This record gives sequence, structure tokens and C-alpha cells, in this order.
Amino acid sequence: MNASRRLVATLLGAPILVGLALTPPPAQAQFTVFDPSNYAQNVLTAARTLQTVNNQISSLQNQAQMLIGQAKSLAGLPYSSLAALRGQVERTRQLLGQAQALAYDVDQIQQAFRSNYQAVDLSAGEAQLTARADARWTAAVAGFEDALKVQAGVVGGLGASRGELESLVGASQGAVGGLQAAQAGNQLLALQAQQLSDLIALNAAQGRAQALEAADRAAARADAKARFVKFMGSADQP
Repeated sequence: MNASRRLVATLLGAPILVGLALTPPPAQAQFTVFDPSNYAQNVLTAARTLQTVNNQISSLQNQAQMLIGQAKSLAGLPYSSLAALRGQVERTRQLLGQAQALAYDVDQIQQAFRSNYQAVDLSAGEAQLTARADARWTAAVAGFEDALKVQAGVVGGLGASRGELESLVGASQGAVGGLQAAQAGNQLLALQAQQLSDLIALNAAQGRAQALEAADRAAARADAKARFVKFMGSADQP
């Protein structure tokens, strides 16, 4: 009887044990482990990477700015006075080329002096002496006229030269690079050279006129001496 009770009790308690055995254990809580040293290292790496990127951006900006500066330095001057200066020089040259009577030619001047300005032969007649005097007078008057024309041309070009000077100075002050400043300076030097050439041409024309007048006076004295000698010679004859 005791054995039967123990068996019954065993059978009754078996489901409970089986149920306990089949019941899954409660889920275990999962926790993330935080590593401060690893986090600090990651932050430092990210900061260094960002700094590297910023340095590269700054370098590219500096290079771009340098290229822009080089482009400005190599930019040509937008203003050119060459045509105006060349035109003034050409006008002065044309005025000199219109020289009357005696041109600016060495061979022609030598020939004219041999025929009209050197000492006359005592055997020359009055008609020859008169023709010589007329030729010299014509050359002297033409020389003064030519000098006046050159003067008028030079003075007439002063207005244009002043305008070019103001334009070049303005372009020089507004130059954005070394090349533009150098080109403006070169054009200013060209303007000075043009003005100097005008002064040389003016001095040449004035000197030519004065030389012709002086030569005319000297030749006139020689002609007068020849006339006087012929007159005295004819007066001594019986």
C-alpha cells in the first residue's frame, strides 16, 4: 500500500517536472560595452581627417588665387597709342619731304652750292649773276616757308599728343598687372620719342632756312665783289 502511494505520487508529480523541464528559461538581458579610449581615438582620427581636408581646400584656393594673379599680370594693355604716334611721325615726315628748292639731299645741295653759292668766275656776265641771285633768293624764301610749315605741323600735333599722354597715364594708373604697367610705360616712352623726333625735324627745318639765308648773304657778297672787280677793271680801260 505504501508502495502504491509512492507510485501515484510519483506519477502525479511527473507532469510538473516535465512542464518545468519544457519551460524555456527567461531571456538574459544584453548590454553594450562602452570603451572610452576607443571612442576618443575615433574622434581624434575624424578631427585629423577633417583638418587635412581643410588644408587641401585652402591650398587649392591659394593656387587658384595665384593663377588669377598670374593671368592679370600677363594681361595686355587694352589701350594702344601706336597708330596715333605713327600718324604724327608720318605727317612730320611728309612735311619734310615737301621741302622746296633745296631738298634734304646731300648730292642736290652740293650741286646747288657749286652753281649758285660758290665764288663766281670773273668772266660771268650780269645775266648769270642775276640768275644766281634769283636762285639763292628763291631757295632762302622756300626754306623759311618750309620751316613755318613744319612748325605748324608740330604745333598742330600737340593737341593729339596731349590726348595720348592723358590716355596713357590713365591706362598706366589703372594697370592690373606688371605687363600692362610695362606696356603703358613703353608707350609713354614712344610718345616722348615721337615728340623728340618732331623737335629734331623742327630744328632741322629752321637750321636749313637759316643756313640758306647765311649762304645767300655770303654768295651775294662774292657776287658784289665780282661786279666791283669787273667794274674797276672796265673803268681802268681806256
